[in-house]
Amino acid sequence: MYSRSIFGHDSTGGRLFRDRTDAARQLAAALSAYRGRNPLVLAIPRGAVPMGRILADELGGELDVVLVRKLRAPHSPELAIGAIEESGWAHIADHAPSAGADDAYLRAEKETQLQALRARRKLYTPARAPLDPAGRTVIVVDDGLATGETMIAALHAVRSRKPARLVCAVPVAAPDSLHRVAGYADEVVCLQAPAEFQAVGQFYASFPQVEDGEVVALLGA
Repeated sequence: MYSRSIFGHDSTGGRLFRDRTDAARQLAAALSAYRGRNPLVLAIPRGAVPMGRILADELGGELDVVLVRKLRAPHSPELAIGAIEESGWAHIADHAPSAGADDAYLRAEKETQLQALRARRKLYTPARAPLDPAGRTVIVVDDGLATGETMIAALHAVRSRKPARLVCAVPVAAPDSLHRVAGYADEVVCLQAPAEFQAVGQFYASFPQVEDGEVVALLGA
């Protein structure tokens, strides 16, 4: 059964978190019920991977990635019109047609992002298969939910592999996006859901880009 937990308060003068490390440690405390139960922490690259490493270490679990890609609007690549996961399953947002994404565009964009996913998998875990979530408690983590499209695709990908329990964990989320992902997880743990939400980065004092080399190093740690 789905449950939602929201914790904490704004104590940083408008910025909820100093950086991803701060957010991950607060999130680990909120997820303390899973400590010692060997959870599988699946981070959404690239930004969430440093957070996933902290969660896995503090909860006594394992770290891997769940690979998904945003589907971009035709004339506004920063706008998500959906997301796709490694199997090819895609979640398409209701606003995709109004953003100019017809069927032909969606087919081409899906193929582009699938190729990027295949390349990323070869880069991140070239010597092993992805860790199997079947029968395990799985915590899918991202550094925030804006539209929620990427998280929905990630949760769908993991659910298809039959985890015992599927948890969505984020430090901050747009309230409507938090509601939208609810049906895809057994539990959603979110530290903050501010009403005035524009972008994930606005809630971090420091929010640098995470590079592929850091992801590879963290997965090999």
